[in-house]
Formats: sequence, C-alpha cells, structure tokens
Amino acid sequence: MRILLLTISLILVGCASEPPVNQEESNAGRYQIDSDIAPNSPISVKHIEDAHPRYEPKSLSGNKDYTLLGKDYPIVKKPKGFTQEGISSWYGKKFHGHKTSNGEVYDMYSMSAAHKTLPIPSYVKVTNKDNGKAAIVRVNDRGPFHDGRIIDLSFTAATKLDVIKTGTANVKIEYISVEKPANPQDWHAIDPNQYHIQMVAVKNEDSAKKAALQLQKQFDAPTNIVKSDSVFRVRLGPFIDRDLADATLLKAKNSRYSSAFILQEAKK
Repeated sequence: MRILLLTISLILVGCASEPPVNQEESNAGRYQIDSDIAPNSPISVKHIEDAHPRYEPKSLSGNKDYTLLGKDYPIVKKPKGFTQEGISSWYGKKFHGHKTSNGEVYDMYSMSAAHKTLPIPSYVKVTNKDNGKAAIVRVNDRGPFHDGRIIDLSFTAATKLDVIKTGTANVKIEYISVEKPANPQDWHAIDPNQYHIQMVAVKNEDSAKKAALQLQKQFDAPTNIVKSDSVFRVRLGPFIDRDLADATLLKAKNSRYSSAFILQEAKK
C-alpha cells in the first residue's frame, strides 16, 4: 500500500503517502490490502457524486520520481491521453484519517484513489470492465504496490463500482485533462498555498540584502529575506502560480543556483 515520507530521514508511519527511496522490503508486509477493512457501520454512499474535474496545480509533495522495493517509479510528466488497464483494489478504514502522499487527509468516503505514477492531484475515469460501471475519482495518493494492480480506490469509489463485493476488479483508467484557465481568478482560490524559492543563505544581513536585489533583477521576481537561527535566507516570491514558481526554479537551477528549492506555505 502507500508509505509516508515525513522527513529526510525516511521515517515510516502506518498511513498512505509518498514512498521513500530505497525503503527496506521488510516493511512491505505492513501494507497488504488483505489487512484492510471496511467501516464497521458504513454510511450509504449512494448520494456521493463523482469527483468533479477542475484545474489544480500539482502538489509540492508526492510528485517526485521515487524507488520502492528496488523498482523505479518515474512520475508521468505529460499525462494527457494516458490510459491503463489492469486490476483495481481498494483501501478503507486502515488508512482513514491518515495523510496521503500530497499531505491531504485520506477520507474513505471521498471519491479518491491512489496511483503509482500519475501526477498528484489528477482526475481519472475508472471503468469496471467486469460490470461496465464507471466513476470519476481524484488521485491524491501513491499505490498500490502489488504486482498487476494499477489503482487503489477509496471505500466509496470501490463501493460504487462494486469492487468491494469482489475485493479486486479488472478496470480501465483514463486520465481526464483539464486546461488551465486563462483568468487566474478562476483557479487561484482552489490552491490555498503560495510558493517561495529558497536561493541562498548567508550570515550577514547586508550581504542578504545585496543578494536579494541581484536576484530580483536576474529573475524578474519579488524577493524576501527570512532570518532563522542567525542565518538570513534569501527567497524569490511569493508566487501564487505554482507553474510560474516551477519555471523560475528551473531557470535558477540552470544558472548557478543548483541547490535552489521550492517552499510552500499558506496564503496570507
């Protein structure tokens, strides 16, 4: 199932999230789908609608290529037109209330799913080839890490597709492409975050101010300085548009700032 990377030191916890690099295979047994269970007194899910596809910037967490149990998982960079056929499983109470790969909280009553390599978040149409039923789910997690299985459905999604009855099902998944709205006001409210790019860290405040001015001119972006532990950290930003932050980060890495990285914080 899914594994959470909470820190650089690869602390493993029992919930769904981003798989750590080179995680020992001895932990794999903790994530067998057979040990998961449905809720004791499940509510009716008939009223729960499919996920509604909309443009969302990709999450800062859960979108890096990774290695698990000796196998490499490169994230799909251009998912438009992506389709896949294989076996679907589901996950429920065992992971309910724990964090997913992008830091959200897994809700087994949501129309969500886990996939090994699609960008997070993504929207996909899932068709149960055994009975013809179809549903749209939002991918916000990583998994399942079982041979032949291509997607883990939430309890609700699995119930709607009758996967709960059989445990697994033969499915087809189709990525739903949503174009980015031209008007930023149409999507900024969707993302509660803003982004900074950590560029340099110095111990002298005057040096930090000089670096900030230089970076502002070089990258045509606002800058800010944060003091932490007697170190002045010079950052580009804030950026409201994650795509713009990503593009600026790429420019920074292609120059002499190879160690630059993105930071995420709630909008103020």
